[in-house]
Amino acid sequence: MSSRILYLATADARGHLMRAQLLVHALRQAGAQVDVLTTSEQGQRFLQRFGVESEILSEHYAVQFDSEQNMLRKATNRNVAHYLFRPARMLRDIGRLRRRLQHADLVINDSFHPALLYMGMLPGWRRKVVHVYGASLKVALINNFEGMWPRQFGRLFGWIVGRQIDAARASIEHDFAYDIDDTQAPALYCLPTPVALANPLPAEPCDGAAVYLNPHFSEPALADALSAGLAAAGLDAHRVGEGYAGRDGWLAVDPDWASRAAQAQLMVSAPGMAALSIALVYQRPIILVLSDQPEQATNAARAAQLQVLHRVVTWRGDGADFQRQVTQAATQLAAAAPSPASAAGPERAQARIDAWVSRLLSL
Repeated sequence: MSSRILYLATADARGHLMRAQLLVHALRQAGAQVDVLTTSEQGQRFLQRFGVESEILSEHYAVQFDSEQNMLRKATNRNVAHYLFRPARMLRDIGRLRRRLQHADLVINDSFHPALLYMGMLPGWRRKVVHVYGASLKVALINNFEGMWPRQFGRLFGWIVGRQIDAARASIEHDFAYDIDDTQAPALYCLPTPVALANPLPAEPCDGAAVYLNPHFSEPALADALSAGLAAAGLDAHRVGEGYAGRDGWLAVDPDWASRAAQAQLMVSAPGMAALSIALVYQRPIILVLSDQPEQATNAARAAQLQVLHRVVTWRGDGADFQRQVTQAATQLAAAAPSPASAAGPERAQARIDAWVSRLLSL
């Protein structure tokens, strides 16, 4: 009898959804039955572009950002409070999930959806719940509670969430630079972030910059300065970003973006786990567009510690300054860029996916 898995991927940014579509396809190929839930219509449409149909649990829970991908902490905390304490929100989602859990062998919570955090600590449900999260995201979550006022309430809330995570069947913590290790304790597994396999492209590969900005980026001046900065460095650009859909030269979604990035001279993206994983697996230099998003700042610092070939650029509202930053970073990285990796890149990517499938099916 095949395993029955329910996969809940939150639609904040797109890293959770990219990970979900990779693992859903791989788990289905391994014989599992997988149903997918997400948290917005935009996320549902994004998954459809990768051949994955999903249902929307509800759209009430979401982290809030501005048009430059800066996290809005007060708005986020307010949104979370409304979700937790208004009866028509989290309680209704728990009711829907309770019915779905009856027919599932395993439920994947990617990442930190409050309804499954709560259900994952209760008898009967906890034995089915597995929490999936980035190492830097967990740190950012706990630190956010530490900064809440009153301080005692923030610490208590952080302690509760920590206990909820630890009470579930298991947790899988991932990081772009983790090694594959099968000798870990059965309650917490550390795995490298899964990466899409780069495939030969039907059209000419991008020999310049492969750009991906998640939907929280929608400031027009930022997009224009980024494009101008790459052009000034003498680079063509393949640009993808839902927040810039319809702008000249930009695509909303490109299912082949990982393949283009693997063959490009350099990548441009915010320092999310997925982008840094592609850069590491396929050995591509990357320009990191840094904003006020705590876990991504941690990722950028870790990339520096690990000597990943990269440069950091920061948008401060000045288009000319940002253009200069991008041009300088692109010129330096293009000069230092190694040739695109051979078959070793896809082999490393496949090994990561295989490790995830093996761990999830063993649970």
